[in-house]
Amino acid sequence: MRRLGIHSFVWTGGQSQEGLEEALRKTAEHGYRTIEFAYLRPEKFNLDKLAKLAQSLDVEIGVTMGLSLDKDVSSENSDEVAGGKAVLADAVKAVRDIGGNKLGGILYSAHTKYNRQPTKKGWDNSVAAIAKTADIAKASGVDLVLELVNRFESNLLNTTAQGLRFIEETGSDHVRLHLDTFHMNIEEANPAAAIRLAGDKIGYFHIGESNRGYLGDGTINFDLIFDALLDVDYQRDIVFESFSTTVVDEGLSLACAIWRDTWTENDPLAAHAKRYIELKMDEAKRRRATNARSA
Repeated sequence: MRRLGIHSFVWTGGQSQEGLEEALRKTAEHGYRTIEFAYLRPEKFNLDKLAKLAQSLDVEIGVTMGLSLDKDVSSENSDEVAGGKAVLADAVKAVRDIGGNKLGGILYSAHTKYNRQPTKKGWDNSVAAIAKTADIAKASGVDLVLELVNRFESNLLNTTAQGLRFIEETGSDHVRLHLDTFHMNIEEANPAAAIRLAGDKIGYFHIGESNRGYLGDGTINFDLIFDALLDVDYQRDIVFESFSTTVVDEGLSLACAIWRDTWTENDPLAAHAKRYIELKMDEAKRRRATNARSA
């Protein structure tokens, strides 16, 4: 069943338990049925309390993250790869313990702008690490989804074609793609065609505008995006993602180059995004019905 969600960074920088609990409440208040958290360290947050609050609000939890350079599973350094595998295993367990249903993001490399090309050995190390993590995730009842991001945030997986090749090499039926309209708008020659190419391998979908702000206030053609989602019968989560220096923490601001306020008030932003996504999906359904009648 398709559920609309929102990234917790619309509500909070994520540094405190109280901030995450308020993000859950605001998510439910606006009618979203899933929330995306950044990696939750068990030693810092009360995961059981967050899980119980989410359950009481009927809000599902997904978690996304990126690896650091010293824990890069696409490295040729065996210690860095081993450290990354440990981080991924711990992240899966944290998602399980919070009652979450997925782990996504840049799990296959560091979240950074690289100054080199990826290597064959690094690619193979990453494939093996994700295959192992997929086994852990499957046993834990956690979906594993790999976010395809732009060239400035990873050097390994930037396009759907690359992602499909990567998950095929893992040999796992438990790894899917995490597509994001912001990144696709940069890297894909035709984002709608990329969605159709991915088909049932899409496990998670981010809706974000080209300027990271209000939907419809940038250059992305969302009509084509929603037509393609209908064509592949996408039934999994659609989550709104938007970053502004008003909320986003310093680490993510640096990694994602968030240098300005794309918005200053989160309640109007969240309300607008939900209406916009629902409107665009309804319009796509009407176009499909009209085309079927005229065929």
